[in-house]
Amino acid sequence: MIRVLLVDDQELVRTGLRGILREPFGFEVAGECADGGEVPAAVAAVAPDVVLMDARMPFVDGVQATRELRRREGSPPVLALTTFDDEEILAGMLRAGAAGFVLKGVPAEDLQRAVRVVAGGGSWLDPAVTGRVLAIYRSAMPPAASAGDAAGLDTLTGREREVLALIGRGKTNGEIAAELFVSEGTVKTHINHVFTKLRLRDRAAAVVFAFDHDLVTRD
Repeated sequence: MIRVLLVDDQELVRTGLRGILREPFGFEVAGECADGGEVPAAVAAVAPDVVLMDARMPFVDGVQATRELRRREGSPPVLALTTFDDEEILAGMLRAGAAGFVLKGVPAEDLQRAVRVVAGGGSWLDPAVTGRVLAIYRSAMPPAASAGDAAGLDTLTGREREVLALIGRGKTNGEIAAELFVSEGTVKTHINHVFTKLRLRDRAAAVVFAFDHDLVTRD
């Protein structure tokens, strides 16, 4: 059961999310917040596996709340809820450390999949905004943090390239382990090697690198 903290200032939206993230589908709504300022206390109280965070809120928005949360040791990953035209917010959420983005109004199955992936340690980019998100990430981050070291690509082993490609496709460590018939511990070791060799800051940077170097098929 994946424990989710819902953060959205609109009760109607939270009601809809509760209907999608129900126990029969493997989810438990562990808590709810109507403002980003409530998030740290709620996370401490209910220990969610993932925070589903509205990007725009009137007092403390998703960017500020995500930034504060990511400063804390052991904080859960954040999946941002946004709209298609929130380009400034997308950039802010990327800088703050969100693990993924999902558009409001996506089919229930897509939202459930996104929550599962992010809760499992993966990254999720809504296909409708992948290109824009990648472009925003490149412009929002210092070159060393976003681009990585292309020369390091030749130093990757075949298995490390496979792992990087699967990260680019949004796979979790568990999914990568299952696909490659190895343990999650082995996957983590490969990921650490990839990050070190390519000088990547985080998983989102690895996704960008995989797309930029044609390790992921573009739709």
